[in-house]
Amino acid sequence: MEYYDVLIKNCNSVDSARVSLKKNSLNIKFGPNGLGKSTIAKAIVSEARGDGTLASLTPFKNRGLKVGQPQVTGISELTSALVFDEDFVSQFAFQEDEVLKNSFEIFVKTPEYNSAMKEIENLFNGIKEAFHNSPEIEQTTKDLKDLRDAFGKSNKDGSISKSSKLLKAFGRGNKIDNVPETLKPFELFIKSPSPSKWIGWQMKGNIFLNMGDICPYCSAKLSSKEQKDTALSVAKEYDAAAVNHLNTLKAVILRLGKYFSKACKENLEKIINSTSELTLNQKIFLRDLKSSIEALIKGLEDLRTISFFSLRDVDQIDEKLPTLKIELEYINKLDSEQTRSVTDPINSQLEDLMTDIGTLTGKVNIHKSKIKKTIQENQESINGFLKSAGYKYSVRIISELNSYKMKLEHEDSEEYVKSASTHLSYGEKNAFALVLFMHQVLSDNPDIVILDDPISSFDKNKKFAILNELFRGKASLRDRTTLMLTHDIEPAIDIVKSTARIFQGAHPSATFLSIKNGEISEEPIKRDDIRTFAKICKDICNKDIDDIIKAIYLRRHYEITDNTGLEYNLLASLFKKRTSPTILSPDGHVEMSPSEAKKAETKIKEQISTFCYAKLLTKVKDNNLMTRKFMNASAGYDKLQIFRIIKGKHSDDIITKFINESYHIENEYVMQLDPHKFENVPSYVIEECKRLLNIQDN
Repeated sequence: MEYYDVLIKNCNSVDSARVSLKKNSLNIKFGPNGLGKSTIAKAIVSEARGDGTLASLTPFKNRGLKVGQPQVTGISELTSALVFDEDFVSQFAFQEDEVLKNSFEIFVKTPEYNSAMKEIENLFNGIKEAFHNSPEIEQTTKDLKDLRDAFGKSNKDGSISKSSKLLKAFGRGNKIDNVPETLKPFELFIKSPSPSKWIGWQMKGNIFLNMGDICPYCSAKLSSKEQKDTALSVAKEYDAAAVNHLNTLKAVILRLGKYFSKACKENLEKIINSTSELTLNQKIFLRDLKSSIEALIKGLEDLRTISFFSLRDVDQIDEKLPTLKIELEYINKLDSEQTRSVTDPINSQLEDLMTDIGTLTGKVNIHKSKIKKTIQENQESINGFLKSAGYKYSVRIISELNSYKMKLEHEDSEEYVKSASTHLSYGEKNAFALVLFMHQVLSDNPDIVILDDPISSFDKNKKFAILNELFRGKASLRDRTTLMLTHDIEPAIDIVKSTARIFQGAHPSATFLSIKNGEISEEPIKRDDIRTFAKICKDICNKDIDDIIKAIYLRRHYEITDNTGLEYNLLASLFKKRTSPTILSPDGHVEMSPSEAKKAETKIKEQISTFCYAKLLTKVKDNNLMTRKFMNASAGYDKLQIFRIIKGKHSDDIITKFINESYHIENEYVMQLDPHKFENVPSYVIEECKRLLNIQDN
């Protein structure tokens, strides 16, 4: 296998980090919280994407300086990355009307899908070209829609509503072109380019006419009541909005004139130029015209948008296509030479398409079948994981107008779950998002996939279910360069040891990250490195090291094997610096008898041949000696236990919890790494212990 040897420098609190990534494999990097794992992820992503965000990782101490700027080397081949982290969960995973944003592109729109769509769309090229070769058809369609909209919603009997723009404009006659005799003095304004503006202005001033005999517009004296009545009659005859509709519709009708039949055009001219209220027959004519316009618009739209999606739900395509032909003889009000010049080429291309109906039907049906299979496989994959992980949710990919969307279901509800982020728990969101992320990886095909602490918050069953789905499922991350950063050792245990055979296809490797003085290094984790603590204790006791260190491990061995008899109590008394060893009983600490102490020491010597309680007691009581042992200890775990012997309890509850719980009797791990090989104690804890021991670095 080839590797990327990555060097990261000057990023946040990380002065330098050297990590190796096995190509086309799963790389697990295990390390404690606060080490800088997320910084490693951000640095690699920034460099791979080349998006200019690397500078944002500049350490505070180097900001404003020309030196010490962030650098990442060793991944020049990587140009794209996809990251699973909290941002993915919160920003991209859950949408209002679908589980995952762009679920169509992720779950359905595969390269095979695109290829099939292209073949089908090529069959419609003739029709598309006919539309393209008629440049005015777009404006004509828009004008037809404007005219259709002017008819408004029809009454129950099919007649045109009085509130429609059309009847408001022409229902009482065209009084713009036919100004009433009494309003002739205002003809110049009424027939101006913007009569509605003048009418609106004139009507606003009418309220001042009753204040006296002075014209509110020109301040001239009104000589008679007739003059005042004439000014007021503008509002009676005209409505600004209706006038505006009239001019707009008249312009549209005139533009569309060439598309109307000769008789239709003549009738329309009579209507738009009428001086009186429309007759019943004229209204019936307009109603029929509306139906014709709607039929032509639908015919044009159906052919313009013909596609796989418009035929997707058609059972008999050979019966559907003939119905798409625009037959002007049945909408004869629009049967003109100009209309036929538009519809005939389109109809001709439709007829050509129908001669190859078998090919079209075959390709559409095959594509539908493959989409159905893809959807079914994705649903089964995700739903299988959700079920095995114990979740009550499932997903369903449904068809929509021009796409597909993934919806969320719950076993206790018959409706789709809207706003999944509101209903899902924190753990459910993360589990769901991880599986959805996997499918997005398959869709986007990035050069590197980064999982930033993805499963540490789950219980054991869900952790394994997620790992199994991510790296063994039908649509998994196998054979992809994947970096998993985690402070949870369980993924390493599962993939490297416990169930390693199952995950062989992911070519996994695991390393342990540690940091010292701002420099992160890694140590490979092999199968034999993951052992029970009982085995680790036994190996430590067989090493040529300090007896106090051996005693520390042996005591813990007794703890985890629930062997808290004489031997355990003797070692506990040693670390409590008791001259006379005691046994913990329900009544408190009871002093051991000499025979009990001798028996316990003899038993301990089977593990630590040179063990001597009296000699070791002298040493543990010597704080200076123990401080030197603290400094000489090679493992952080050993340092913590020596510190605990010297100081007893730390005043800082957080440090105490770390020492007593994480590394003492409450530790829940059955399997772990050897602390002599893998430094899993944060440096800040060691530094705090050194401070309390008054140890100064040389």
